[in-house]
Amino acid sequence: MLQLRPNCECCNRDLPPEALEARICSFECTFCADCADTRLKGICPNCGGELVRRPVRPAAKLLNNPASTARVFKPQGCASE
Repeated sequence: MLQLRPNCECCNRDLPPEALEARICSFECTFCADCADTRLKGICPNCGGELVRRPVRPAAKLLNNPASTARVFKPQGCASE
């Protein structure tokens, strides 16, 4: 099950479970659409994988399967080239 991490690793922007602007790679590294598109050009700085839109978990399913509350913030890996 996806962790649904709560923030962008680059800019620390909040990304709640219902956020349509959340992007993830196959390892669930999480970024906002702005950072994913402009700074990272669609490529995860951690693994080199493709960044795609994170699916939205239905609100009713969040009750028994909540989103992660652990924030990951690594701006040093997201520097613009």
